[in-house]
Amino acid sequence: MTDTAVNEDFLTLADPYRRELLAHCYRMLGSVHDAEDLVQETYLRAWRAYDRFEGRSSLRTWLYKIATRTCLTALESRGRRPMPTGLGAPGSDAADPLVDQPEVPWLEPVPDAMVGADSGDPASIVTSRESIRLALVAALQHLPPRQRAVLILREVLDWRAAEVAELLGTTTAAVNSALQRARAQLDQVSPTEDEVVEPTTAQQRELLDRWVTAFENKDVPAIVELFTKDAVWEMPPFIGWYQGADNIGRLIDTQCPAKGPGDMKLIPTWANGQPAFGLYMRNPDDGGYRPFQLPVLTLHGDRVAHVAVFFDTSLFATFGLPESLPADPR
Repeated sequence: MTDTAVNEDFLTLADPYRRELLAHCYRMLGSVHDAEDLVQETYLRAWRAYDRFEGRSSLRTWLYKIATRTCLTALESRGRRPMPTGLGAPGSDAADPLVDQPEVPWLEPVPDAMVGADSGDPASIVTSRESIRLALVAALQHLPPRQRAVLILREVLDWRAAEVAELLGTTTAAVNSALQRARAQLDQVSPTEDEVVEPTTAQQRELLDRWVTAFENKDVPAIVELFTKDAVWEMPPFIGWYQGADNIGRLIDTQCPAKGPGDMKLIPTWANGQPAFGLYMRNPDDGGYRPFQLPVLTLHGDRVAHVAVFFDTSLFATFGLPESLPADPR
């Protein structure tokens, strides 16, 4: 077989796994940008070694092995990606000054469309969204890299302990022990609320419509009504996090630069299997709207239990959101 034929054969067989490998690398790294780079590295390594692939495992398993090793190598020189709630500090009051730390490698959200969580199979959608939900990926960041890999391979991908042991060059007993430790650690940092990862009820769709209306009007009392009593709001790169509907309302009232109705526009999207929005702020110079933040919502029944707000506006391009919105003709 010629080199060209080998290339075409490899790409034809391997390309269908690209989105799920991106999800795997994202769970390991907590960064959609790093995950994209590592998937590219995975495919480059696999292409170079394809002539030695003997088919003793499926191509999918072989690619996951390469991707996992690539991620573990990358993690040797990277720290974990936290959220503000994971820094160990107590919750903040809305009156506290905002402190940002842009140098921290914060956790990033991932678009559903990039990791296959928007497929046509409802069962597949729910499963894939559960495995990339923001709280889970944030919790995984608390694990050492090898424990992280063990937990993902065993719990998400349903690999046998012997397969994981072979990949990591260790024993089945060591894998089982690592899994036990990872589960215990995850229990300590995982949120306790009953998460809803797919708003399918009319009540929840109405909630999201009310969210858009309340923010576009900067109607703080209406916004407060949408939260659970003990809701949490966090917004990297700012290190503070805020608990309680009234506290969050005061934060939005005093810190959000929007002055009133018409200053904000929201475009719906999906991140980590959860409803999200590209929020644009009106530019007073020309009346157009510029990217401002990307909030990702966790729903609990008919209320919002958690909001992770990301101020990295480079994420708008990653999510396929417009780079600007025109001025409102009104």
